[in-house]
Formats: sequence, structure tokens, C-alpha cells
Amino acid sequence: MAAPPVSADAPRLPPAPAAAGDGPDRPPERSETACEDCSAESLDRLLPPVGSRRSPRKRTTSQCKSEPPLLRTSKRTIYTAGRPPWYNEHGTQSKEAFAIGLGGGSASGKTTVARMIIEALDVPWVVLLSMDSFYKVLTTQQQEQAAHNNFNFDHPDAFDFDLIVSTLKKLKQGKSVKVPVYDFTTHSRKKDWKTLYGANVIIFEGIMAFADKALLELLDMKIFVDTDSDIRLVRRLRRDISERGRDIEGVIKQYNKFVKPAFDQYIQPTMRVADIVVPWGSGNTVAIDLIVQHMHSQLEERELSVRAALASAHQCHPLPQTLSVLKSTPQVRGMHTIIRDKETSRDEFIFYSKRLMRLLIEHALSFLPFQDCVVQTPQGQDYAGKCYAGKQITGVSILRAGETMEPALRAVCKDVRIGTILIQTNQLTGEPELHYLRLPKDISDDHVILTDCTVSTGAAAMMAVRVLLDHDVPEDKIFLLSLLMAEMGVHSVAYAFPRVRIITTAVDKRVNDLFRIIPGIGNFGDRYFGTDAAPDGSDEEEVASAS
Repeated sequence: MAAPPVSADAPRLPPAPAAAGDGPDRPPERSETACEDCSAESLDRLLPPVGSRRSPRKRTTSQCKSEPPLLRTSKRTIYTAGRPPWYNEHGTQSKEAFAIGLGGGSASGKTTVARMIIEALDVPWVVLLSMDSFYKVLTTQQQEQAAHNNFNFDHPDAFDFDLIVSTLKKLKQGKSVKVPVYDFTTHSRKKDWKTLYGANVIIFEGIMAFADKALLELLDMKIFVDTDSDIRLVRRLRRDISERGRDIEGVIKQYNKFVKPAFDQYIQPTMRVADIVVPWGSGNTVAIDLIVQHMHSQLEERELSVRAALASAHQCHPLPQTLSVLKSTPQVRGMHTIIRDKETSRDEFIFYSKRLMRLLIEHALSFLPFQDCVVQTPQGQDYAGKCYAGKQITGVSILRAGETMEPALRAVCKDVRIGTILIQTNQLTGEPELHYLRLPKDISDDHVILTDCTVSTGAAAMMAVRVLLDHDVPEDKIFLLSLLMAEMGVHSVAYAFPRVRIITTAVDKRVNDLFRIIPGIGNFGDRYFGTDAAPDGSDEEEVASAS
């Protein structure tokens, strides 16, 4: 839902108290030369005092600005790369991400305001996307002009709006995107682009954030950061001198020739399309609090309890054909009896779990593609056999219980590569959240064996599968392995991803109100690792891992 329509003159939120001041976008760092150091220090004295909660940082490329891997706040760590949980039982996104545009002049405080909004929002998935990442690739002649401060980087033509619009569209749809990394020292894009994932909230900031009609249509809220021109000039001087190695004369020349005219002609007029105007930037905590309150009300309308939706879906459907259950022989049934028994010692629990894991993985390997091949035996005779027809096998475990299956996988798959995914439930919202991701490179051609010891609702498994899809692993090359699954989890994964092979040793019919598998196996991680159960007696593996 977009922010409420406003009149031509957007409402200006109350200015900040005079004592608060507006801290600089980029706190100063000492330059290599004494002259530049003195210049930077003299500029500091012209600025309002810096807020105590901002720490110094240096930015020479757009990467730091556009894709911080995480944001540490006073209360928690907010991960800014990962998957949103807003997917329904069919595996499609139920709501688009909430996109916020932050516009304003150069060095007006947009980045600082964005980070303050992220911290105050306190939502798990936020992407901070900077317009600075989308400068066009310069020609040789333009590079020469830029080296002499004669290229206009503050003109709309300097930005690749087509790439910006396509990138933002994909992010709003929850898809992964490749974002260029811009080097401000060399005025060029770096060779390696960065991967960003969709999120609950996308904050897009830049001087021309409101200068393109197609881009405006993608923004649910538009905020203009209005900061005094003298302060913006001082900040820009300090930043370019201390961080980008430029001299005062060149910075002022560029400012007078390009920056100020561009602000008057292209940037300031866009204030009229803003929903909210924030005077004094990051120093205006009252305005930022009001913005955050409005955003929370918008986000509440988009809430979707994934696990509740999964619990009510596909109740009467037959089990899918993509499911394969290990044959319930007396041996398999006997091992299940042992590991399900609450009186079983940890030593026996580990021993028989490992045996089941080995049988499960051996069973799963039979579904890999094989081709005919002929080898010669030591007796000089031909043998018509089979050999693996794929490129490579990669194992990916959903932490923490899933990693217990790694030794069995390594024992039967030579040179298997291993990756890990950590997914936990937000105890306040009940939604699964991706907290850690480490995958081998170039897995798009591999057959991937995704492991988790128990799958109840399937929420974590669905999120893990989606991460693999984002890394270009074909759906039909993903094998989900679990010692025990609930029918609900089987249905959820199968209907979301009908080509993913699901392989388990047993399927239980029910989950209770707390989403624990009934009769179940208990907290696999605690029983295997010998750790204490959660204080409330809940199954931490199924609840904290949302699997």
C-alpha cells in the first residue's frame, strides 16, 4: 500500500530542536597529508555536533552504502541480506516488499536517515539500495573529464535508470538481483557485482530518487531530506577531501559548476512529489519517529503468518509423488523405536540416528541421474555398469540439526562440497528468518542434497529451497532429506516446489498447536548434542528453526 496521497506541497515534519543538530553523513577520517588534514579539521568546526551513536566509517565504493551485510543496533543485530517470509503455501510471494524512496541534495544526510529508520523499524529483513551504485559506465573521454572535475555526476543522464527500475522491481517481487559496485576514486564500476535478495523493506536513496516516472511508481513512500545548502557544501568538502583524495579547489569547482545548478534544476523541484519532507535530516528525530510509526502501520497490514497458512493448506490432499519414504523394514522400524523413546540414552540416540542417516542418504543417491558405462575388470572382461551423470554433488545443511547428517553424506559421497544455512524463528512474529548463509561457489550445475533432521510445517525448508533457487540451482536438482517429516511439511514443500525430491525415513500425520510433530522424535538437536531443552519445554529444533 502506498503512502496516503498528499497535496503538491508535501507536509514538512517539525524541525529538530536546535540543540540536536544534524550529524554529517560520513564522519571525518584523517587524511594522509597534513594540508588535507588541516582542511578537514577546519571544516569540522563549521558543522553541527555529531550524534554520539554514529560511528566513523569510510566509503570508497558503493558497496558499503548499498549492501551492508548486517546492522548492529543497541538492541539487536538486523541482517540485511536474506529472504522475506511472505510466501504462501503455493510458494508465491503474497505481498510485495515495502519500498521507501529517500531523496535530497548531495550530502543532505540521506544515508544517515536511512540507517536510523532501519534501526528504529527493527524488522528482520531490510535492503538499503543506493543510487550511487547505478552511475553509468563512462567512456574514455568522460573518464578524462571526470579526472579533471569536468564531468557532471549530478545530472539525470549520469544514472542508469533502466537498471535501477528493473533492479527495484525484482527486489519488490522477492527476487535476487545483481547490483554493480561503484568505485568513486576511479569513477568506474568494479568487475564483481554484489547479490542482493528481496526483503520486507527496501530503502532506496539517492539525489535523483524522484527524477524518473517509472521509478516513482515503484515507491510506496517518498521522503525528501531537506538540509541547509551551507551544511551540504561543508559535508561534501570534507567527504571528498578526506575520503576520496581530492583537493578543495577541485571540489568547489565541481560544486559551483555542476552540483548546485543540478540541485536547483533537478533535485529541489522533486520535493513537491515527496509524501514527507524532513528538515535538518538525521538530527530531526521527531520526524524520523513519525515516519517509523507510519511504516509500522503499513507493515502490519502486510503481515502473514506463514506457519498458520501452511497449517491449513492441503489438509485432504494425497501425499505427493515427489515424496519417497524409506521402506519400513523391521530394521528401520526398530531404529525408529529406539530414537523416538524418551528413555533412550544419548549414546544410543546418536548411534541409531547415524545408522538411519546412512540408510537415508544411500536411498537418496538412487534418485540421482546415472548413465550406462562400460569398464574393464581385472580379469580383462567388460562390465556394463552405471556412473553418475551429473557434474557434482553438494550438501547443504539447515543448521543446527541438519549438520549432524554431514558425516554420513561425506562417508558415501567422495569429494562432496558442504554448505550451511541457518534459519530461526522470530519469537515475536513466529516467522522464519534467514540468519546465516554460506554456500560453495558455482553450485548452479550441481545436484544439491538439502538436509534437516525434522520438518514439521516446512517453513524453514521452503525458505532454504528458495535460497538455493536464488543461486540458480534448478528445482529438479534439489533433494530435501529429513529423518522425520510431518504430512503438513511434505505438502507445503511439494506444492510450493513440485519438482523438489523429498526423501525421508518416516512421515507422521499430525503437528500440535505449537507445530511440534506428533508423535514425533522430540528436540533432535538437544538430544543429539546433549544440550538442555528450551525453558518452556518446547521443541527448539522445530520452533526455533521453524522447520
